[in-house]
Amino acid sequence: MNTNKDNPRVYIPPPLFYVATFLLSVLLEKYVPLSRAFFQKSIAQNLAVLFIFVGAMFILPAVLRFLKSKNTLATILPATSLQTTGIYAYTRNPMYLGLLCIYTGTAFILGNWWTFMFIPLVILAVTYAVIRKEEAYLERAFGEAYVTYRGKVRRWV
Repeated sequence: MNTNKDNPRVYIPPPLFYVATFLLSVLLEKYVPLSRAFFQKSIAQNLAVLFIFVGAMFILPAVLRFLKSKNTLATILPATSLQTTGIYAYTRNPMYLGLLCIYTGTAFILGNWWTFMFIPLVILAVTYAVIRKEEAYLERAFGEAYVTYRGKVRRWV
C-alpha cells in the first residue's frame, strides 16, 4: 500500500479532455458543417449503441475494481494499490478506453464527422497530459511490480 503524499499530478479531471474535445467538435460542426447522410442510416445508430455499450463494459468493472480495493479515482491523490486484475489484465487504462468508446458512440448519435476527426487529438491529449504522468507516478509508487505489469499489459488495448 502506497502511503506517501506523491501523486500523478494530473490536476484536470481526465473526462474533461473528452468533453472539451467533443465540445470543440460540436462548435466546429456549427460553423463548418459536414454531410450527415451516413448518420441517418440504421448502421450508424447500431454502431452508436455498440460503442456506448462497449465503453460501459470497460468503465464499470474498472470503477468497481477501484471501489472494491478502496483506491481513489481522483488523479491528484496517491493510489493505495496497483490494479492488475480483472479488466486491468487486458488494458492498463480501461476507464480512458471506455470514455473513448462512449465519445465515439456519441459522435454516431449526433452525426458529427469532426468528432471522429478529433479522436487522434483526444488520444494524444489523454496519453501525454494524463497517462504518461500516471505511469511515471505508478513506477515511483510501486516500482518493479508496476514495471512488470506494464511489460505484460498494453496501455490502451
